[in-house]
Amino acid sequence: MSRTPAKLDELDLAILAAMHEYQKAGILELSRRTRVARATVQSRIGRMEESGVIASYDPQIDVTAAGFDVQAFVTLEIAQGALDLVAAELDAIPGVLEAYATTGSGDVLCRIGADSHAGLQTVLLSIDRTSSVVRSHSVIVLSTVVPRRSLPLLRTLAPTHSSKAPAYRSSE
Repeated sequence: MSRTPAKLDELDLAILAAMHEYQKAGILELSRRTRVARATVQSRIGRMEESGVIASYDPQIDVTAAGFDVQAFVTLEIAQGALDLVAAELDAIPGVLEAYATTGSGDVLCRIGADSHAGLQTVLLSIDRTSSVVRSHSVIVLSTVVPRRSLPLLRTLAPTHSSKAPAYRSSE
């Protein structure tokens, strides 16, 4: 099921940037920082939640800071038609942080974490023991070059329309 992309304007992007920069800010603080009415901010956030642009309010957890400083990316080749099965099997392994179906030589790309190299080997062996994995290839992360982010990409969008908020009206 594909979703129609949300149409974001300059105000939406400003609200998202403020939410990112001031993660503990409430609606009133976001209103002050974006220079628009509280009801406008609340309405925009509600619309972005409904459209899926704001997918979660979960805290960003740094597993490295929590003691899991060994991470790796693992490319999996899986049995034909076993994507649902491998998803369930990977979900049952705590060291699998995320997994994506991909194109190319592998079928699934996983990011895994562990507290040591021995812990990493345990996670890798758990993955290899699943019934749907035919072959795996792993690479260890040495350092983060660009952390997970989304705002730079969102800022490349051409605003869909001018906002009614005075601070975000385009001068024509």
